[in-house]
Amino acid sequence: MLNTFVKGIKVAEEGSSLIHPVNEEAVNLFNAEKIVERDIRIAYYSKEINVIRALEGQLITESFKAIPKVEKEFIVSDTENDILKIIVMNRYQKSHPVVGFINNFNLTKGAIASTVAHDSHNIIAVGTNDKDIVRAINLLIECKGGISIVNGDFEEYHLPLPVAGLMSNTNGFELAEKYNFLDNKAKEFGSKLNAPFMTLSFMALLVIPKLKISDKGLFDGVNFKFTSVYS
Repeated sequence: MLNTFVKGIKVAEEGSSLIHPVNEEAVNLFNAEKIVERDIRIAYYSKEINVIRALEGQLITESFKAIPKVEKEFIVSDTENDILKIIVMNRYQKSHPVVGFINNFNLTKGAIASTVAHDSHNIIAVGTNDKDIVRAINLLIECKGGISIVNGDFEEYHLPLPVAGLMSNTNGFELAEKYNFLDNKAKEFGSKLNAPFMTLSFMALLVIPKLKISDKGLFDGVNFKFTSVYS
């Protein structure tokens, strides 16, 4: 397309916009406060836990029961069996994070987090250890929304999404380049999913079965009621 006209006025020519940009303040509602590692600890109460199984390219999930990995009376991420902690935290007000467990992300190190989490778009994170999960979440709280990835003290990257925690006001080509970098980094950390952040974004979509997680707890989409992480 050579030219684009709106109501007789040329607004683009040979792929370049002729519309002058206008600076506007980003609209956002983000009141979450930073957390610490003890906020996402989950005590060992049961011999089995309910686990979400993410599926490649699907909005639906499966679920299964598993024996948890326990350290010092707390359940922790189990990278050997690919049962990782998944966290959802209300980003609109001060709240306590909710902890669950998920399979099929296959991360062997680090953690990823995002505020693109349909439908409520709270903070959602999955990771191999509490320290990295907390840091990935806190990075998003610092920039009031976006996506992040953390691996110990060596690597941490984040892509701010200042418009409602969902969109950026920067150049689209630069944004795509940064997103691709984070996506590839998640795969370097072990994820075998085609789109790790996209898959993560739908793990909080409660109306799609079978098992999902929200800031109110684990949700059974088949029986349409909240359930416990403990089996």
